[in-house]
Amino acid sequence: MRFQLTEDQRALRTGVRELLTARFGRERLRAAMADAPALDRDLWRELGDAGFFALRLPEAAGGVGLGLPEAVLAFEEAGRVLLPGPLIATQLAAGTVPGAATGETVVTDVDTGGTVEWLAAADVVRGDAEGAVSVRSVDPLTPLHRVPVQDSGAAVDVPLKSLLTAAEQLGTGARVVELAVEHARTREQFGRPIGAFQAVQQLCAGMLVRVEVARAVVYAAAVTGDPADIAAARLLADEAAVHGARDCLQVHGGMGFTWESDVHLYLKRAWVRARRPGSVTECEELLAAGLLAEAG
Repeated sequence: MRFQLTEDQRALRTGVRELLTARFGRERLRAAMADAPALDRDLWRELGDAGFFALRLPEAAGGVGLGLPEAVLAFEEAGRVLLPGPLIATQLAAGTVPGAATGETVVTDVDTGGTVEWLAAADVVRGDAEGAVSVRSVDPLTPLHRVPVQDSGAAVDVPLKSLLTAAEQLGTGARVVELAVEHARTREQFGRPIGAFQAVQQLCAGMLVRVEVARAVVYAAAVTGDPADIAAARLLADEAAVHGARDCLQVHGGMGFTWESDVHLYLKRAWVRARRPGSVTECEELLAAGLLAEAG
């Protein structure tokens, strides 16, 4: 059976990419780091006007009326540009929190591990954030707080949040492949581009394979919505993002670690996302339990 994006889905992906490229390009990314932990409210409202947060909200409720596959495409594009902010929490709240769908209200939540992203910038916090303490984040565009009571996570759909996280990781993984290939084509050593060397070619090829495998599984999980499919998608997407960004750093060499380069920003965001609920250990345990149940 062949699975292809529909014409409408391709148009949605193109539209979101064009919006984010124009509104949150590299210069704005750098400016956002200087402004952190402040959140660009104008951009947030623009995303709301474009229907980013209301994608899955029924038309009767003022939403776009699309499904989970379309949301995954949008979040993949957000991951490509490292779009900051509690995007997932706000979209999940679009049908219940006034102003979330239009971008007028910024929503965050306390995850099941007791971590809160963008607490200071949020208008609404779902879950008990009492006693939250700021902790240092490796990613300057993901401010973090920890809540003392670890079981204070908000009643959110963890599999859905994990799938949208996987979509962001997929976008990051795809982008670091592009960055690695661009650098390999232009950086020269010993009189020729470094992409001519087999070791660099193997790094780039491995990155691409991880991304394409992850993409197939993430898209499939968006169609089925099955928890096991989502767990597999999250595992592969986290690997594509984290390992891909690390390999991209290897292609760039020492300059990839500098603030002048964007590569390390992708790695740091991938690290932070990988710590969200639905992490490697949780996904492995869920998949292992399913296999044992089938064997028994």
